[in-house]
Order: sequence, then C-alpha cells, then structure tokens
Amino acid sequence: MFDRRDAKRSWQFHPGGETRIHTENDGLPREDLSVTAMKNSCEIASVIKIIHCFGLDTMSSLLELGQDIPLAQGNEGATLKLFPKILGAIDSLSRPSTVHAHCDLPCGVYDPAQARIEAESVKAIMEKFNASDDSVFKERAVSIKEERAELVKHHLWVLWTDYFKPAHLEAHPGLHELFWSATKTAGDSKKTTDVQVADKLLAQISEIDKIFWATKK
Repeated sequence: MFDRRDAKRSWQFHPGGETRIHTENDGLPREDLSVTAMKNSCEIASVIKIIHCFGLDTMSSLLELGQDIPLAQGNEGATLKLFPKILGAIDSLSRPSTVHAHCDLPCGVYDPAQARIEAESVKAIMEKFNASDDSVFKERAVSIKEERAELVKHHLWVLWTDYFKPAHLEAHPGLHELFWSATKTAGDSKKTTDVQVADKLLAQISEIDKIFWATKK
C-alpha cells in the first residue's frame, strides 16, 4: 500500500485492491471514500493530483466506469459528472493527437471529380517532365507528381469506404475490383513518367464517376 498525504487529505492505493481516499475535517473521525462512491470533498483537483503522482495507469479503473458517480453525502439523487473531468485532466497532461477525416458528420459531400482533378495534374506533370531538359525542374516535377498521385488514392479510398454501400455493390458487382485497380494504378503513376499510365488512371476514374452518378438517380 502506498500512502501520500497532502494537507488534510490522503490517497491510499492498495496493490490489486481498492483505491480509497481518506479525509480529515477539523479533528472529526476519518472517513473512507471509495472511488466509486466519492463524497462532495473530492474535487477534480484531487484527480489531477492523483494523475501527477501515480501516472495515467492508476486512472484506468475510473476510465472503465464511463458513467455518473453518485454522491454519498446526504444527496442520494445527485451525480458527479466525473468521467468527462477525468478525460479533460488526462488531456491536459498528454495532448491527444490530431486526426483528419472526410468527414465525421458525415457531410454527405462526395464527388469523383476530386480524384479526377488530381489525376489530370499527374498526367500534365508527366508531360512537362518528358518535355523538359532542366534537371532541377524534373526533380521538382517528380516530387509534385507523387504528391498528386497520393491524393488520387486518398480521394478514391474516401469514395470506396465512406460513400458506396452494400446496395451499390449489388447493383455494380465489379465496383470493388474497379476501385482496387484504380488505386493500384494511382500507385503505379508515382513510379513512372509514362503518360499511358496516367491515361489508364483517368479512364478508371471515369468509370467510377459513371457508377457514382448512377447511384444518385
């Protein structure tokens, strides 16, 4: 058991057992407060101190609760909204990573035109690369071409995984194969300056575009 005292409040952690908070109030008898039945004297500051002293792992049992914790002191109907405060305290110590998506609403705005525009950029860059004798320009062109090709893959993946539903696949049995082939071609376009590869990619996106708009009817 580990006991850390702070003013008139202490936290005791029993290995493999229950975590308890003990308080003293002006000479009154000490009271045991379990984590699952905290009294009014346990503020969120206490939770933050626990995290600072003992690390995030100590809070794992609290995170598993995911529910309001009842106040035990003369107010049976009240609840302490502790769970969001614990998450906020943890976030203040360890910032969550930023993620990007299209989009979590979902917004419902999808269009193969995004992939087509990037694929047209890939083709145009290939043509400029092949027509140039400037080594610096050609190096920049390859770098930009690969970025555009990666964006083609991204926009195709969004359509494939977020927009199309099982009913669309039943109506268009070759849809999975078409998307798989198109994303593979987009990957191939990163490794070459052959314009024919870009033309193949544009043709595949055109087929996806036809199916996409057919689902809108």
